[in-house]
Amino acid sequence: AAAAPMISSVQKLVLYETRARYFLVGSNPAETKYRVLKIDRTEPKDLVIIDDKHVYTQQEVRELLGRLDLGNRTKIGQKGSSGLSRAVSAFGIVGFVRFLEGYYIVLITKRRKMADIGGHAIYKIEDTNMIYIPNDSVRVTHPDEARYLRIFQNVDLSSNFYFSYSYDLSHSLQYNLTVLRMPLETLRTETTQTRQESFDIFEDEGLSTQGGSGVFGVCSKPYEKYVWNGKLLEAVKNTVHRDWLLYIIHGFCGQSKLLIYGRPIYVTLIARRSSKFAGTRFLKRGANCEGDVANEVETEQILYDASVMSFSAGSYSSYVQVRGSVPLYWSQDISTMMPKPPITLDQADPFAHVAALHFDQMLQRFGSPIIILNLVKEREKRKHERILSEELVAAVTYLNQFLPPEHAIIYIPWDMAKYTKSKLCNVLDRLNVIAESVVKKTGFFVNRPDSYCSILRPDEKWNELGGCVVSTGRLQTGVLRTNCVDCLDRTNTAQFMVGKCALAYQLYSLGLIDKPNLQFDTDAVRLFEELYEDHGDTLSLQYGGSQLVHRVKTYRKIAPWTQHSKDIMQTLSRYYSNAFSDADRQDSINLFLGVFKPVEGKPHLWELPTDFYLHHKNTLSLTQTRRSYTYWWTTGVLKHLPLPFDEVTCAENRHKLTVKKFHKYEEEIDIHNEFFRPYELSSFDETFCLAMTNSTRDFMPKNVGIDPSPFTVRKPEETGKSVLGNKSNREETVLQRKTAASAPPPPSEEAVSSSSEDDSGTDKEDEGAVSQRSTPVKVTDTGDNTKITENVVQSTKDVYGVNLSDVPSEDDLAIYTRFVELGQSQHKQDKSSQQFCSKYHLDKVINLIPISSFSQDNIYEVQPPRADRKSIEIFHAHIQAGRGNMQPLGKDDFLMYREYIRNRYL
Repeated sequence: AAAAPMISSVQKLVLYETRARYFLVGSNPAETKYRVLKIDRTEPKDLVIIDDKHVYTQQEVRELLGRLDLGNRTKIGQKGSSGLSRAVSAFGIVGFVRFLEGYYIVLITKRRKMADIGGHAIYKIEDTNMIYIPNDSVRVTHPDEARYLRIFQNVDLSSNFYFSYSYDLSHSLQYNLTVLRMPLETLRTETTQTRQESFDIFEDEGLSTQGGSGVFGVCSKPYEKYVWNGKLLEAVKNTVHRDWLLYIIHGFCGQSKLLIYGRPIYVTLIARRSSKFAGTRFLKRGANCEGDVANEVETEQILYDASVMSFSAGSYSSYVQVRGSVPLYWSQDISTMMPKPPITLDQADPFAHVAALHFDQMLQRFGSPIIILNLVKEREKRKHERILSEELVAAVTYLNQFLPPEHAIIYIPWDMAKYTKSKLCNVLDRLNVIAESVVKKTGFFVNRPDSYCSILRPDEKWNELGGCVVSTGRLQTGVLRTNCVDCLDRTNTAQFMVGKCALAYQLYSLGLIDKPNLQFDTDAVRLFEELYEDHGDTLSLQYGGSQLVHRVKTYRKIAPWTQHSKDIMQTLSRYYSNAFSDADRQDSINLFLGVFKPVEGKPHLWELPTDFYLHHKNTLSLTQTRRSYTYWWTTGVLKHLPLPFDEVTCAENRHKLTVKKFHKYEEEIDIHNEFFRPYELSSFDETFCLAMTNSTRDFMPKNVGIDPSPFTVRKPEETGKSVLGNKSNREETVLQRKTAASAPPPPSEEAVSSSSEDDSGTDKEDEGAVSQRSTPVKVTDTGDNTKITENVVQSTKDVYGVNLSDVPSEDDLAIYTRFVELGQSQHKQDKSSQQFCSKYHLDKVINLIPISSFSQDNIYEVQPPRADRKSIEIFHAHIQAGRGNMQPLGKDDFLMYREYIRNRYL
């Protein structure tokens, strides 16, 4: 038995309404399993939700809806007026919220695929719908309700909110894969416990007789700090089945494809913004009393070989780093209308209480060493930023007294602004030295042992690498925490340099480069730099109200002269946003995250002079227990260092897992089925992997005969897409991002109500509409892009001997669609009756019975190709050579070898 992540079986939702109730019908993508939620509409202020925990088949759901329709008609037998009407189609529930009247339900109505990690899709929310639950007859109106609704909707859910049905986005890849590698005995004990507390009467039916052929489905509890709809789901968390709960994160997600001589390597960047002490630039500074800091973002770069798609067999690597405000009580007063308001320390903290809480959280999640890279100015005429440095040094020195020396917090002060102004030194070279030493200390995560060649010929840098080496690969222990004052421009450049250094080690560990070094001006680094710029811009817009002012090119001093005027515009935009719109944005974030809850008779959100009391819980009530000034960490954390406490196999962590045993062909753990969707008619043009930014198509020079390696340094004039001045593309993309939300809705998905048998309800998502960062290049595009592919890839005529036309004609496509639907309706027997018996056949052999009277070589059978005698002989010789029996060399071989030596060396 093995372990696999559980896939939520509620991915398509349809909301039906009657006068007294809403019925939310959720199904899996194949529409073979359904669940139903009943929401009462007669309660004016309470939320009454009933989940019967039963899994329905398609037939049963049809019958149920038919009965509801009949029972709710005004007159029995009346045909015209329907008793049950379809309200909206959706892809998930964001949550339930109440202000001063009744509850609203927030549904995701549009989504777009943004990334793919080992077959697990990550979606961005493109549009949502808020529906008021109580019906008009019981509604109690309140004059301020509309204003609260407007403030709540000011948090734009269509900008940078992400979710996944099968991958836990609130945790790192290292955590998610460590959980799957837990000892099987541990998982067995967990299964027996979940069976006793089991939600579902049918959950473990029929599994006890199967012996060891099952697979453990594992689902971990999300890390609350990075979940943004935790408060919105609180009302239903304990009453509904876990498949209804969809946790969303806020931040950034981008993915690009690095082609190394045709081998696809996906580079993914995920940034998770903390939902604790969240807010805008000048209104949220420093830390709150619980150790949560402002603008705290965890950035993870994931690299994997996309030619193998499973977590157990594929090669995956990740590196995590963190940014966040200086963990002290400090603020800036913006009422003065100065561009740089003075920094004030609000409370004296001689025992570094807040910093202790903050670093305790980090030790639990990341292990040791924690490395602080502090980029604020050290030398100033008037003491401004230096105030923070001095306090931070004092706090770290105090806390380090009590930690064992090998796990002490490492503090690196580096005045980036001073080095940028100096003409003698190159900022990025100095940053590179820091980055190397940081990555050596923390190591990185890779899920496979070192390759044989790096054991035989290890690079000298490889042997000095830190982290934790285990039998299955390497683990990252500890983390780099970067900060400047805002944690925007300087921090993003420093994080890019550390990320670039880690990327070289990741590529080396996957056996893709021969030395763990990457040069600037190579296609690979250019692609990674664009990802990081997008990441920086997005995070900067969320916190500061404008895009980045200083980019990597600014610090490399190769930015074009036009960049200066753009920088000035971004500075003005940031100033305007901070002065005029940040207060409203802060109010909406407080309402959305449940920091402020409207109560009848208490002051309204817009009447509060400050939100200080909402974020600092100790101002409203005194805590009974005081933390020790010397033993400032949580018990048990030190015992496991350098490993993070969260990833250690212990009883406390086991309770955070839900484990259930499945048959190995069941949909809930079959990622192949989830990714390829064999039951859907999919269009090649709309596949996500084609629309992704691609190193060969977007960055490689267009000249013929150039080295196609993405690790070759290019001259600036050679590049395929100049990253320097080409901002029009980016601006276009930003525009597209905005218009995508207001685009017409996709064709509604007849998920359940349709009467025809073959409604597969395919997702017409906006995937084809806009790629992540560049306009999608379809297969049919003409012009430059096809020229590039011709250089690298041979034409279809050369390879297959025939020239494929660009697009099949409409008639051919119609015939093909009809053929697919014909096959679908033939196969649509009642799946529930076959379900169990067919699984046992699958164990022995997958037997498909052709329905048609075609000869061999149709969609169900294939005639094996015949190999000629010479090919068979070559293959046998190859097998023998592998066993050590070499064939004697013939005259031709000697001649060929002599020719090779002459060409190569003489």
